[in-house]
Amino acid sequence: MLGDTTSGDTTPGNATSGDTPPVGDRPGRRALILVENLSVPFDRRVWQECTTLRDAGWEVHVICPRGTKRDTEAETEIDGVRIHRYPLRAATGGPAGYLREYGAALWHTARLARRVGPVHVVHACNPPDLLFLPALWLKRRGARFVFDQHDLIPELYLSRFGRGKDLLYRGVCALERATYRAADIVLATNESYKDVAIRRGGRRPDDVFVVRSAPATDRFRPVPPEPELKRGKPHLLCYLGVMGPQDGVDYALRALARLRDELGRTDWHAVFVGSGDAFDAMVELSGSLGLTDQVQFTGRVPDSDLVRYLSTADVCLSPDPRNPLNDVSTMNKVLEYMAMGRPIVSFDLREARVSAGDAAVYAPANDEAAFARLVAQLMDDPEARSRMGKIGEERINGQLSWRNSQASLLAAYAAACRLGINAGRRQRR
Repeated sequence: MLGDTTSGDTTPGNATSGDTPPVGDRPGRRALILVENLSVPFDRRVWQECTTLRDAGWEVHVICPRGTKRDTEAETEIDGVRIHRYPLRAATGGPAGYLREYGAALWHTARLARRVGPVHVVHACNPPDLLFLPALWLKRRGARFVFDQHDLIPELYLSRFGRGKDLLYRGVCALERATYRAADIVLATNESYKDVAIRRGGRRPDDVFVVRSAPATDRFRPVPPEPELKRGKPHLLCYLGVMGPQDGVDYALRALARLRDELGRTDWHAVFVGSGDAFDAMVELSGSLGLTDQVQFTGRVPDSDLVRYLSTADVCLSPDPRNPLNDVSTMNKVLEYMAMGRPIVSFDLREARVSAGDAAVYAPANDEAAFARLVAQLMDDPEARSRMGKIGEERINGQLSWRNSQASLLAAYAAACRLGINAGRRQRR
């Protein structure tokens, strides 16, 4: 997920664990979560929200696409969460491909929502900013609408396609405005996104709750390092995450080429874990830079292998370039590196600093040579690596833990339920 966010203040939202109103105290509370971008439970943020609501007494349903290699069943129940999946082919071939994808997703979502039946809360996760349409249909039947804004789609459009304010850009802005207007409550992944909801979306601050994404600490537990993963080199460098056009894997590869050619450093092996739209292009770029012998692409791997790589890594890479989206988004990989106690090299982005603090060192935005120099400095300074790793772990276990996000999520649902009660009273009057 691209909008892995955070900003200015590290306060985790509008509520703390001590003042969260109970939301699961009424029998029969039913929530329906709508997702189009990923399958569930593969979407970690959505799955954490599902289990949090389940534990608070909600009956939770999810409508989402089927995965290709996992999450392939049409109907299933996992740990008490009922998941309804539909077939969906990702867009290809430009705007017409997106129209086909989103049209199919909306049709299947509406079809499955009718099957689920009445709900108290419909919780729609972007991208795209189109799920307000089935949410509005459910609102007319008494549901409250919670908009979970994972990404800023106008910024994503500009960052991915690099176009100015053309017709498509104006269209995505209009869809975002329509979603804000339709929502009763907005969930923002950080303070930067909350500011956008207030400033651009016209939302009241009290109706916007910051629910930060946070790694599941039971998933990210270090294991003993395995030196053989370094392929005979003293140092292992690691990248974890999506490989899309805006994720900066190309910046990382060019920085590694500079590390070898300009700094004369060949005492490292690098592993890139993950996949995405740009995966094949990045493998090709690695070859053209002459990095094939030192850079390994694993694709997606099981959690057990992921933990092995991160536990062995000396330095972790967060090469997201500065663009309209990345500067205000919290990257999941940064939080996951911190959970594993790994030091990070990042470009100087606003939200990267909010999340990582002193657990990372920061190169000037998009400066590949500076990025390479910082990697070399950390390779040569084991004490700094250890200190930064401990700082990251402490931040994850403290102010950035999912416990804080749970409190804010439950407070948001309580606010939505209060809105529903007040609307019912007004109708009766």
